[in-house]
Amino acid sequence: MKYDAIVIGAGMSGLAAGIRLAMFDKKVLILEKHSIPGGLNSYYQRRNFDKGGVRQFDVGLHALTNFIKKGEKGKPFSKLLKQLRLSYDDFKLCPQTHSKILFPGVELKFSNDFELLLSEISEKFPSEMDHFLKLTDKVRSFNELDLSIPYSSSRAVLKEFIKDDLLIEMILCPLLIYGSAWEDDMDFAQFVIMFKSLYFEGFGRPEGGVRTILSLLMKKINDLNADLRFKTAVSKILINDSGEAFGVVANGEEFYAPVILSSIGYPETVRLTPGMTTTPRIGAMTFMESIFILDKKIPIDQNDSTIIFYNNSNKYAYRPANHFFDSSSAVICFPDNYESLNQDGEGTVRLTFMANYSQWRELDKSSYDSMKNKVGESSLQLIKTLVPKFDGKVLFQDIFSPMTIERYTWHLNGTVYGSIDKSRDGRTPFKNLFIIGTDQGFLGIVGSMLSGISMANLHGLMGANEI
Repeated sequence: MKYDAIVIGAGMSGLAAGIRLAMFDKKVLILEKHSIPGGLNSYYQRRNFDKGGVRQFDVGLHALTNFIKKGEKGKPFSKLLKQLRLSYDDFKLCPQTHSKILFPGVELKFSNDFELLLSEISEKFPSEMDHFLKLTDKVRSFNELDLSIPYSSSRAVLKEFIKDDLLIEMILCPLLIYGSAWEDDMDFAQFVIMFKSLYFEGFGRPEGGVRTILSLLMKKINDLNADLRFKTAVSKILINDSGEAFGVVANGEEFYAPVILSSIGYPETVRLTPGMTTTPRIGAMTFMESIFILDKKIPIDQNDSTIIFYNNSNKYAYRPANHFFDSSSAVICFPDNYESLNQDGEGTVRLTFMANYSQWRELDKSSYDSMKNKVGESSLQLIKTLVPKFDGKVLFQDIFSPMTIERYTWHLNGTVYGSIDKSRDGRTPFKNLFIIGTDQGFLGIVGSMLSGISMANLHGLMGANEI
């Protein structure tokens, strides 16, 4: 069958690209290997542990970054709304209370008001205040959307401005664990994306979690009559003798199009493409996540943070764990601490550790289950350490590992942030084949969707209305 464009993968970037193309009357085919959309930001269900039926849990979405208030213009989220013709109100966004970066003996709070972080740094690192303001000036003036920017080390740039090593570590901590495929560092253009997303704009969460976002995107897909096929795995990208991609093979059937957008990752795309000599490196960063359902919410006077970025030393070691998982640092998300959400009923806590894919891969079933239990025990102990007065009971817990990530997203080695080698303009060695999503280089849920939109604009709509 012939189409104007084929999109591989129905994650956030793939859905956004498909919508954008279909809005301009392109005949679009989206192929998804899984049975539901969302990719790394999806949901799953478990049997209800006390009342029968099933419960659904978010995967990936701790927070929607790039928060804006209704009516704000010129921000990534407002551009997303405009490009996909979505309504702000439909997202039902609840802003964070505040989050904090917690290192031994010092914490930095930040919220959706950048002034809070400025006041925290002024109080905790007074000698660095002028230096930090100069750094923020550089961030504001930096054009992270320039697709021709060469790669550079964020740590190297930070050292040009900030003299206190501890402040550098604390600034980097949330940005690295929420977006870097590099170990212990990140490309400065991506640093700027994340700095603006987290510190200038901040966090929100849709009522209903990630399913709210996916429902909006799926409704658009259906309204525009884009052809979205689940349980349809692409096994090969077709390349002609002139080095041009012209179609794909999926479930034994051939589909043809002059534009192919792949959201499944650069290394994963290479594996489907005969004759591809490019060898993008597979990122090593993968994680464990523990989800706890509690018999009651943690009182706000015991913990008023939405997210805690925890590290137990003055140096932030952002690299694969040495032994299955690393409890020396973590991201602890308290989804109940978004403003406007109901404060009654059961509570939820989600905790993320860095992990080691190669060690999890070697475990047999019994050892795998035993190690997951150890992760759960360590996670719960850290929650109790950070919220020592809480006396609630765990009604249900679930834990997923790098093997879970690999199984359900098909990302090689269970990597979350893709390849170290990004394709900023989306181009590959083959004409008509383009990379979108994480391995194009935009980060977060909003960034991922903007990646799909911008690459669809650039390569599928001949640059029309570029972001």
